[in-house]
Amino acid sequence: MASVRASSMFGGALHRLPLRALPEGWHRPALIPPSWPANPINLLNSAMRFDLTTLNLILAIAESRSITRGAASEHLALAAASKRLSDLETRLGVLLFERHARGVELTEAGRAMVRHIRSLNANLHALESEVVEFSRGIKGHLRIAANASAIAECLPADLAAFSQAHPGIRISLEDLTSAEVQAAVASGRADVGIFVPPQHEARLHCRPYRQGELAVLVPVGHALARHGAVPFDALLDFDIVGLHLGAALHEQMRERAQALGRTLNTRVQVRGFDAIAQLVEAGLGVAVLPKGVAERFARIFAVQPLGLAEDWSRRSYLLAVRSQEVLPAVLQRFVDALCTSPMTASDLPAVAPAAAAAAPAARQSRAQRPARRTTPEVTP
Repeated sequence: MASVRASSMFGGALHRLPLRALPEGWHRPALIPPSWPANPINLLNSAMRFDLTTLNLILAIAESRSITRGAASEHLALAAASKRLSDLETRLGVLLFERHARGVELTEAGRAMVRHIRSLNANLHALESEVVEFSRGIKGHLRIAANASAIAECLPADLAAFSQAHPGIRISLEDLTSAEVQAAVASGRADVGIFVPPQHEARLHCRPYRQGELAVLVPVGHALARHGAVPFDALLDFDIVGLHLGAALHEQMRERAQALGRTLNTRVQVRGFDAIAQLVEAGLGVAVLPKGVAERFARIFAVQPLGLAEDWSRRSYLLAVRSQEVLPAVLQRFVDALCTSPMTASDLPAVAPAAAAAAPAARQSRAQRPARRTTPEVTP
């Protein structure tokens, strides 16, 4: 099949494109300025070149819904901005904006263009930031995604030790749910992720990271406080203070309550274990959270940690990277530093695609108000 060689967006590497891939509108004489050569190779080369000034102008017009205000924000004369816009639309063979008396509105083609411009700007900013870091002595950048329990229970000390051993590597850490952690690593938005099973993404290679244990947190003087450990069903008689919807711990508690034929009476949901501890201290309910975190909060707030007398109170954290033959050197050092033993086939948790499909519906569920509640009200 006949093909032409077209330059990339910024005139870089050449790509071979079939002639039949040319948009239909490009063959209409009305869309091709008389000064343009009839040679399709030159036509395609011209059409595929974009400059950042014009792209930023398109974005400014879209955000302000006005060519005049868009031109002013990009420090362009109105006539020059209008010509840039009309020339681009002519080259593309589509309208990017619908003109009205009170301004402009994006067309479908314009929305697609704006989406790509924003993505391009983000990538250019990331490129500049990362390259400039090398001039400051930074030798690499690790993007880590982890769930709240891992961040609160075991990750900080390990990150501190790794940073001390590798001061030239910059680390960014994002707090996500376990499902979001897996999606971020699989899509390339994060280099490494730490989460609790089940594993939903088959594109990940996982290794054991740490073992954790859950505990119960109650206010000092609570009816359960006289027990050293309590079963989970005893908590279902009280209001629950928990993490936000979608958090692995909240979903696990909800599923366990359903298995017992009970309702998880979630009264308050927040982001962050410190908020949970303060709400428990105030008498708004009881909570389940990592044991180490519960013990730390007992030294700060008027709360008491109890054991959770359930087999599932012990759980594993997994460290995941995208499946690839060879890891980048910086990432390999990080994995080796945090994981002391290799992952074997027997260690791998079952991938649960059905559970992954059901997760969005589970995150949209809302716990019902309890039929009865024995947790004392907060006195104003």
